[in-house]
Amino acid sequence: MRFNNILVTLASICLGTSTGVIGRPLVIGYYPSWKRAQSANVDFSKYTHINMAFAIPSSSGSFSFEGDWFLPQVVSDLHSKGTKVLMSVGGWTGSNYFSNIVKDSGASSNLVSSMVNYVKSNDLDGIDIDWEYPGRLGNTCNVYDEANDTPNYLKFLQSLRAAFDSSFGAGKKLITLAVRVQPFDINGAPSTDVSEFAKVVDYANLMQYDINGGWNNDTGPNAPFNFEKGKGLQVSFVSAIEDWTKAGWPANKLTAGIGFYGRSTIAKEDMTKDPKNQYQPQEQTVPLGDSEDAPWYDACAGMTANSGTWQWKHLRDQGILTGPSTAASPWVRQWDDVSQTPWLFNPSTKQFISYDDPESLKIKLDYAASKGLAGSMIWSINMDYNNELLDTVLTWKSGGPPEPSSSSSETSSTDSQSTQTTSSTPSTTTNPHTLSTTAPPEPTQSTTTSEGGPSNGGKCPSDGIYRCADSSGKSPSYFLCLYGTWTMRLCGSGTACFQSDSSITCNWPSG
Repeated sequence: MRFNNILVTLASICLGTSTGVIGRPLVIGYYPSWKRAQSANVDFSKYTHINMAFAIPSSSGSFSFEGDWFLPQVVSDLHSKGTKVLMSVGGWTGSNYFSNIVKDSGASSNLVSSMVNYVKSNDLDGIDIDWEYPGRLGNTCNVYDEANDTPNYLKFLQSLRAAFDSSFGAGKKLITLAVRVQPFDINGAPSTDVSEFAKVVDYANLMQYDINGGWNNDTGPNAPFNFEKGKGLQVSFVSAIEDWTKAGWPANKLTAGIGFYGRSTIAKEDMTKDPKNQYQPQEQTVPLGDSEDAPWYDACAGMTANSGTWQWKHLRDQGILTGPSTAASPWVRQWDDVSQTPWLFNPSTKQFISYDDPESLKIKLDYAASKGLAGSMIWSINMDYNNELLDTVLTWKSGGPPEPSSSSSETSSTDSQSTQTTSSTPSTTTNPHTLSTTAPPEPTQSTTTSEGGPSNGGKCPSDGIYRCADSSGKSPSYFLCLYGTWTMRLCGSGTACFQSDSSITCNWPSG
């Protein structure tokens, strides 16, 4: 996570019997202590878990939380709503000492004891650890050890689990982690086996945002569903799920990270001249974001800068978006078919904003559900507008759509679409990008000639339904029902839409 107007990164996953919400998708929200006033109107009953952010560790292994004065009231209020409360330790500027703590037996033992005592004295349901990042540099001041951070972290978590189980009973208290889009680094590369971590951790929160931003040479998506080969950082929402599960972390102990904000930069040219390309050269100076943004001083870097963040609520209430998918002039809204995200551009100021809206979140959430993830994590609870994004999160369907019965492929982390697994005919070769529907599919019909079939802008019966544009197996077009209106979208480059019972699949075209 990022701290003080920089972004926090998180995600959450499935839990064991200690959570008390088995069968209900997780909705985990981060509660920034410095945004208490802006969180006053949040409906906490819609969240299964709240992570208070952040307690900051010292070099000795103790930690402090600036919201101690209001924590008892928050815990009492949330417990009355059936919501569990954890303390999140670390964050972007709070991870300075983790490496040294876990390599020192005294400091490590002190941190374990501090966490046990803090959970006990504040009636908490567990601890969330946001170390950014084991085995690699996060904030400039952070200490890290490429070879030893990850194995030392495992030993620490095993000790914390033993202490929790001894003090509170087996499985009674939660241990959760905020993790980046690739497994913990060791010797300069992502771990290939994190299964031992998953044995002592209840769930990991995938930080599937902050992927591109003002630190790049080009504009690009903050939180891409898929990355575009050769453009931007080559990781994404899809690749994060694949990389962690391939490394042995169970899908039902992962949560999908959702950012209720966007990031802005300044392009060097008018991006509307190439409106299908969201990767264009940008200035290195990040503009001021929304009304809550301000220049912040990074003591580690020794410089002052804007974060450039735009919370969803301020995209809506500051007149950038007049509706969830409608921009106010002079802003122009575009949609990228690979990253499956919207972006905004102002030709007058050359300001670019990448963000998520209900449409892009629906695609991500349906995919995560289809992969068996336990639910979603949100950074952060104070950023929504009239529950527009949270209500989309709550459409999560446990288990997602059924996997296709024919041979399936694995999602490729080196391309913007899945690799192909050949079967007897092209039309039965499947792809994991299967999107769910909320009702049995109507017969697939041509968008232009069949009365009652989907048409762009036409009325549709129920939000969240997907339909292929036609049944040819050659067209990349499909439709998503959003706000009662059919909206046309495209499968990834070179693929076509196939309808199968209650789902659609983007796969190689039929012959």
